[in-house]
Amino acid sequence: MADRPRVFVSRVLPGGDSPDSPIGRLRAATDLDLWDGGDPPPAEVLRERLAQADGVLTMLTERIDVALLDAAPHLRVVSNLAVGFDNIDVPACTERGVLVTNTPGVLDETTADMAFALLLAAARRLPEAERAIREGAWGQWHPTWMLGHQVTGATLGIVGPGRIASAVARRAQGFGMKVLYHGRREVPGFPGERATLPELLAASDFISVHVPLNAETAGMCNADFFAAMKQSAIFVNTARGPVVDQDALIEALRSGQIAGAALDVMTPEPLPADHPLLTAPHLVVAPHLGSATEETRARMAHLAVSGLLGVLAGDTPATVLNPEAAAIHRSAR
Repeated sequence: MADRPRVFVSRVLPGGDSPDSPIGRLRAATDLDLWDGGDPPPAEVLRERLAQADGVLTMLTERIDVALLDAAPHLRVVSNLAVGFDNIDVPACTERGVLVTNTPGVLDETTADMAFALLLAAARRLPEAERAIREGAWGQWHPTWMLGHQVTGATLGIVGPGRIASAVARRAQGFGMKVLYHGRREVPGFPGERATLPELLAASDFISVHVPLNAETAGMCNADFFAAMKQSAIFVNTARGPVVDQDALIEALRSGQIAGAALDVMTPEPLPADHPLLTAPHLVVAPHLGSATEETRARMAHLAVSGLLGVLAGDTPATVLNPEAAAIHRSAR
């Protein structure tokens, strides 16, 4: 057992502990160290647990930076249970010969479901309507009460035309929506029409953001962004919280600059109950549930485990983000 690779997993995974579960697969192949707390492991615990680890399976809550990597000299692989990897310093991993994997593809449809659910909920003011019933504010039928915005036949603008965005666009087609998209380049086969960002913001009734978080996209949805939208438009974000200037969004909602917003991601996460964002009107919020179905989280966990075990076995799985690190690893060791 001593020659088995040591692996730290930063949270309990879906599927229980049966032999064919993600955790069961790891127990069978590695010396497993599992953090079973509900909250992320504190930074000092993560540093301690990785000191002798060959691999780590992380959530997006764990920051893998230079300092942590320097404290983990045996580390060969970081497997992230997410598509996004803004929590990992990938160049620093590459310099040290540490391969990084993620879980693309398996959560596209589920996250697109969530994005469209948020769009519909904001358009038809469902949270407000439910609160009205529960608070006894539902009176007699009135032709101007609780009016929302029509989705069928409207224009959807997509910022960041990746796989999840493509799945959202296909759902929009089922509602007879016109789809515009903005990205750095044309995407062949994308179910929509390419537009400049100003064109998209001016024409769209709904705007759904799907960009990765990086230096270019951080804060891109700012005051100018919201000012360029229609006053009747609704903003949806299922990407990452920091792509939005939340102060600007709060002001856009309070001033009536835009009609509404729906967010599955915020800054910080978890969002405190007394955060100013939650006082903004016409806002639908969800606690980062994009991939949160039993089926999808199980597929993500299995894919993350496969990526980790593949690297430890000497392979370079398709989910590796920095395959060039494999050569550095071999030459260094």
